[in-house]
Amino acid sequence: MNNRQLFLQHVAQTSDAPLALEMKEAKGMYIYGVDGKEYLDMIAGISVCNVGHCHPDVVKAIQGQAASYMHLIVYGEFIQSPQVAYATYLSNLLPNPLNCVYFTNSGSEATEGAMKLAKRYTGRHEIIAFKNSYHGSTQGSLSIMGDEYWRNAYRPLLPGIHHLDYNAFEALEAINHKTACVIAESVQAEAGVKAPSKDWMQALRKRCDETGTLLILDEIQCGFGRNGTLWAFEQYGIVPDVLLLGKALGAGMPMGAFIADKEIMWSLTNQPVLGHITTFGGHPVACAAGLAGAKALIEGKYIDAVNSKKELLLKHLKHPAIKDIRAVGLMVAVEFESFNLNKKVIDQCIADGLITDWFLFAANCLRLVPPLIISEDEIMKACSIITKAIDKVLTP
Repeated sequence: MNNRQLFLQHVAQTSDAPLALEMKEAKGMYIYGVDGKEYLDMIAGISVCNVGHCHPDVVKAIQGQAASYMHLIVYGEFIQSPQVAYATYLSNLLPNPLNCVYFTNSGSEATEGAMKLAKRYTGRHEIIAFKNSYHGSTQGSLSIMGDEYWRNAYRPLLPGIHHLDYNAFEALEAINHKTACVIAESVQAEAGVKAPSKDWMQALRKRCDETGTLLILDEIQCGFGRNGTLWAFEQYGIVPDVLLLGKALGAGMPMGAFIADKEIMWSLTNQPVLGHITTFGGHPVACAAGLAGAKALIEGKYIDAVNSKKELLLKHLKHPAIKDIRAVGLMVAVEFESFNLNKKVIDQCIADGLITDWFLFAANCLRLVPPLIISEDEIMKACSIITKAIDKVLTP
């Protein structure tokens, strides 16, 4: 059996039609197939590889830490310098009171930890989330996912969950003194890049303050400069009580985190002790990689160019078949009239050497979330490939 056959036989599948591209190498903006074919990566592992693939600083950090030590004991027991260094670095990048980091293995696990934290700290159990939101795929995060199609097959899920309309002022009245937390994406990604108004986010913050409710902002996809500022919440003039991170946090290594004030986080230490535990969360190699990636992102000043790159993409990505383009920084949704057309364009793009995808709750939209290191020439190249792909699939 060849690798494709072994993949389909022994690797658990998540759909009946995986892309099944067999890759050999990835570097910078490009991924290379076993056949030598070059692909321009315009989704960065779904907003993971913000500094590109195999950034030399990240590779060096991984190799150095792996040679020193890897797993030692469950998270939180030993003082491990990569964890301390990365937690300190993140805290220094964040406004008060976001000063205490709990590392996890993924964004979904960060969501789970934050939900437990909110219940433990407030003594409440009701949670408010929003329609068309995505926070992960475990049972807790699935409970707050804002789409019944994805939830229905796994019921019963967590009780006490309420889903409100995103960016709707009247919905905020549902937040009350029984609400442990409100969980919202700073920009809804899987809805097809939907950003709320600044006024609404500020009203959300105010309502949470009035009711003693923790505000949890999910920046698992949109954090680390994706939306043009280091943290998307900066654009709204607010600070959450808890911040969720993942994806780009590990610079290609599996990693997530929930971050809060130490006073809030301390509630996980007692009644019961070990209120939230993980074996591999904050793995020293992942922390070393993440720190190197974060430093490369900031010191390379890539975030400073995000919005100008967005404008260049919007200027050149034009076609009569495109119904709309929504972009917040380098998080872009290209809307077509149907999923059928979108899927044909995606497949043609891949055939022509460009990796792209669609959105869970906006299947008629093509996803563009490239590494932030993308050059102007590569943006022009991507726009050309996409527009030509549209022409090809529309040609009788």
